[in-house]
Amino acid sequence: MTKRTEYLLSIRPVISSAKIYDSMSSDELFQNKTLRPIIKMQHDLFIAVFKNYVAKHKNVFYELSLSKQLSYIDNAIHKDMKFRNSVKGMIIGQFTEEEYALYIQNSSALNKRMMNIVKERFIDSIQAFSKPEVLKAV
Repeated sequence: MTKRTEYLLSIRPVISSAKIYDSMSSDELFQNKTLRPIIKMQHDLFIAVFKNYVAKHKNVFYELSLSKQLSYIDNAIHKDMKFRNSVKGMIIGQFTEEEYALYIQNSSALNKRMMNIVKERFIDSIQAFSKPEVLKAV
């Protein structure tokens, strides 16, 4: 194992609820062993990146109803290719070489899993996206 691999694996959080079974598909196994820990580890960064995304799009997100905010998140994750690729890069950059070799065998299906997990984390953290306070000069 390379130093990079050892370090990457050592900093990932353990997700006790992410079970591993012999009967799992290889995609589900990859999701639970690799994707979920990486996405959990990167959570705060993803929140910051989405806040920046909202700001670059004129903060329209903050004026939307909850249901429209959920649609906005879905569109950002699934339709905005620049944003989607940026998020994918933040995840893939945390792969070991072995994980990357597994990923490229079925990247399309694994990308869907990745984006769905990130979307669910955004939805579960919707309170983190409340409108920022505007500081007034006194």
